[in-house]
Amino acid sequence: MKKNDLYSKEETFFQSKNKIYSAQSVKQIVYSTDIRDFGQVAKSIPCQDACPAKTNIPGYIRAVFEKRYGRAYELNRSANILPGVLGRICARPCESSCRHGETDNGQSVGICHLKRSCADLKPSSHRIIEGLYTPTEKKVAVIGSGPAGLAAAHDLSILGHKVVIFEGMDKPGGMLMYGIPEFRLPRDLLMLEIQNILRLGIQLKTNTAIGSDISFAQLKKEYDAVVVATGCVSPRKFDIPGGNLENVYNGLDFMKAVNEGENPFVGDKVIVIGAGFTAVDCARSAIRLGALDVSINIRKTIEYMRIDETEKYEAQFEGIKTYSLIQPSRIIEDNNKVTGIEFQRTRMEKIDKPPYRVSIPIENSQFSVPTDSVIAALGQSPDMSIISKKPDGMDGVFAAGDFVTGSSDVISAIAGGRKCAGKIDEYLVGKKRKRTVVRLENHATTDRQRSYDFIGKVVMNTIDMEKRLSKSTREVETGYNEDQTHEEAKRCYLCNLKYEIDPLVCIYCSACIDVAPKDCIKMIGNIPVNPDGTYGIYEETDDWNQVLSIAIDNAECIRCGQCLAVCPMDCISVTKTELIEIDT
Repeated sequence: MKKNDLYSKEETFFQSKNKIYSAQSVKQIVYSTDIRDFGQVAKSIPCQDACPAKTNIPGYIRAVFEKRYGRAYELNRSANILPGVLGRICARPCESSCRHGETDNGQSVGICHLKRSCADLKPSSHRIIEGLYTPTEKKVAVIGSGPAGLAAAHDLSILGHKVVIFEGMDKPGGMLMYGIPEFRLPRDLLMLEIQNILRLGIQLKTNTAIGSDISFAQLKKEYDAVVVATGCVSPRKFDIPGGNLENVYNGLDFMKAVNEGENPFVGDKVIVIGAGFTAVDCARSAIRLGALDVSINIRKTIEYMRIDETEKYEAQFEGIKTYSLIQPSRIIEDNNKVTGIEFQRTRMEKIDKPPYRVSIPIENSQFSVPTDSVIAALGQSPDMSIISKKPDGMDGVFAAGDFVTGSSDVISAIAGGRKCAGKIDEYLVGKKRKRTVVRLENHATTDRQRSYDFIGKVVMNTIDMEKRLSKSTREVETGYNEDQTHEEAKRCYLCNLKYEIDPLVCIYCSACIDVAPKDCIKMIGNIPVNPDGTYGIYEETDDWNQVLSIAIDNAECIRCGQCLAVCPMDCISVTKTELIEIDT
C-alpha cells in the first residue's frame, strides 16, 4: 500500500479483510489484525514483547522525551494500572530485552526509572480519563486486593460491571502492602494509585475473610461471577531440623510484621536463606532493625538469583554479603533458641531440561556458622482451602495472578488480572467486546540524533547510608529529576518506528547499505514464512543475481534515519506501530 492511498478531507472508516482503515486529511492509519504485523511488532519491539502487560514502552518514552508526562502516565496506566508503583518495584523483564543492552549497543534504557518519572513529574492538574462502558447490572466478586485482583476489578468496572473486592487484611494491596518494604514502595503512593482504581465505584470490603466472615458458596450465589485472586500466601516449609525454633522466621511473615510496624528480633547476626526479591527485602529490613552482620545464602551462584542488578547492588552497598553454593542442613540451638546454622556445600551440575543447571549437595561438606536469627525466604504457594475444587471446574468462577501461575512478579500478576477480566466480560455479556490490533500510522522520520546512541545510562539518585538507617521507612531511590529524565529518554531507539523499502521503486543503488551504521540493511535472497504465518529470519545473499530485494531488518535497525536521508528514489517509508485495544 502506498503512502497516499487513504488520504481524504474527512475521516472515514472502512474494513477490508483483516484491516480497518481510518483515512484522514493529514495521516494514514491502519488497524491491522494481520498475523504478520503482530509478528513484526514482537520482533522489532522486544521490550514491549517481553512486558507481560504489553506496555507501549517506546510510546511512553517518546512522550517523556517531549515532556508530556501526563500522556506518558496514561499510556502506562492503560496497560499496567499502577505506573508509580511499578516504576519502583517492577521486575523489569523489558530491560533485559532492550536492544540498547545488546552487544556493542551499551546498557539497556532505564525503562522502569522512566515509568517512575511519568508518575513523579506529571502535573498536579493531571486528571485520569477512562472510557467507561454502559452499566450491565452484572455483579462480580473479587477475592483479594493484590495486583491481580486490582487489575481485574479495574477492567471489569470499566466494562460496566458492579465490582466488590473482598480483602482479608486491614488494608488493600496484598503483597504490595504487606510483602514489599516501605523503603522501596512508599505507602502514600501505593494508596493513591489504589484509590485511582477504587474511584470507579468499586466497593472494597477489608477484614473480610472468605470462609469465616463470608462463605465461598454465598459469593457464588450472590454474584454473577467470582474472581479468585488471593495470590501465593502460604510460605514453603523450612523443612530442616530446628526449622520451627524461636527466632527462625519465614520471609513472608517477617516482612508482614515489619510492614505492620513491628520490630521482630533479629540480633546482631542474621542469616537469610533464599535467592529472590523477598530474601533481599528481608536482609535489607534486618539491617534497618539494627543487625550488624547480615548475609544472603543461596544454593546456586549469584547470577541465578531471581533479582535484578539494582537489587544486588543496593544489598551490597548496605553491607549485605552473599554466600553461594551452600544449603542449610539444620539449625543449631540452645534452650530452644537459635545459636547457629549448619550448611552443606553444593556444586552446579548440567541437566538436559530447564533450568539446565541444578545444585547438587556435596557429601561430608558440612560446616557451621553462628547466628542470632534465621529468615527463610523460600517462596510461597497458593492457599487452595477457600475453594472446593479448581476454578475452571465451576461455572462463573475464575482465577487470576499468582493463584494460577504460582509466585511470579507484580507486572505478571497485573497482566493475568486484566486477561481474566476479559474472559469474565465475555462470559457475562456473551461476546468478546475488545480485541488487540496493530495500529499503523505513517510517520515522517525520526528526529533522534545519532549522538544519542553514546549517552551513558543515567544512574538513579539514592539517599546515603546514614539517612537510610535514621528512618527505616525512608525511600532509598529518589527518582530522576526532569533533566535526567529527558537525558535518559533520548537513549530509546524508538523501536516502534518501522522502516521499509518499497522494492517496486528501489533501484538497488546500495546507498542505504553504505551509510547504515549497523548491519541492518541487507540484500535478501529469500524471506521464509514461519508456521504461524509470520516472517522468518531473512536469508541474505551477496550475489546480485540472487537478490530478491534490499530490506531493512527492524530487529537490528537503530532508527537513525540515515538511509532515508540518502535514498535518491524516496522509496523508504516510516510507519509507527502500536499494539492497542479497540471495540469489536
